[in-house]
Amino acid sequence: MRKIYTIGETVLDIVFKNSIPVTAKAGGSMLNTAVSIGRLGLPVSFISEYALDEIGDMIDNFLKLNGTDNQHVYRYNDGKSALALAFLDDKNNAAYSFYKAYSAHRLNISFPEVKKDDIVMFGSYYGMTYEIRDILKDFLLKAKKNGALIIYDPNFRKSHLFEIERLKPAIIENMTFATIVRCSNEDVEMIFNAENVDDAYKFIGPLCPNMIYTSSSNAVYLHTPNIQTKYPVKKISPVSTIGAGDNFNAGLIFGLYKNQIKLNNISDLSAEHWQRLVTLGVEFASDVCMSYENYISIEFAKNIIKN
Repeated sequence: MRKIYTIGETVLDIVFKNSIPVTAKAGGSMLNTAVSIGRLGLPVSFISEYALDEIGDMIDNFLKLNGTDNQHVYRYNDGKSALALAFLDDKNNAAYSFYKAYSAHRLNISFPEVKKDDIVMFGSYYGMTYEIRDILKDFLLKAKKNGALIIYDPNFRKSHLFEIERLKPAIIENMTFATIVRCSNEDVEMIFNAENVDDAYKFIGPLCPNMIYTSSSNAVYLHTPNIQTKYPVKKISPVSTIGAGDNFNAGLIFGLYKNQIKLNNISDLSAEHWQRLVTLGVEFASDVCMSYENYISIEFAKNIIKN
């Protein structure tokens, strides 16, 4: 059976609105993606690390309840599970503060053997963290060698902009591992000083030929060697934008999996095929923006499965 893997950090998201905490949810970009995929009944495994503490137990149980395999999670006892404080502004976009106390031994696990046409999703700050860089690279190189379809989302945050010169080589290298780079306009502006989709592809195209560029609530752009097009985004009034990009990724993965699109098929996809994938991404992202959840709702998942 074809499998899906996401690899990334785990945090407990504590969300504030008007300086008041409104909810606390298991979070982290790749966790959010994995949980949404798990709610759809697809075979997804989450690769990460969190502590043997109460927060870690809560997250562990949550993953199990939402169909997400956690056998490749490192549970450590010489640190604490990470926290992320998310402060929503008047447009319900989030600014973050992170609190981390990891183990001295990072990702001390047996990694899965990724096989041909399995799907691997990675990204965010975790994807460029020095302490796990060699471990992550080894996993990705093996996955690429074995013929996996790899998706990379840099998900670069403004709070790390002061580190950009140190982090940029890892971001560039990550793009060379990928089959598809899914980036935002904010990502490429901060990373490459690219102000539009064409400038972004000048940097990304030589590293990874397939780029999906999301521009907030404006549009989604696709650039491949054969296709350059734009897809509309429906207007919504979000409750919270936390997890929007992560769930666009979940919709993309769902479309790739359910339509049996494999590594060798990517270069042959038509604009109409891509449109169906992008539409799923937009629908997933829109659903998650309508609540304080970081993942698609159970009701939305049931409707997607039914259709």
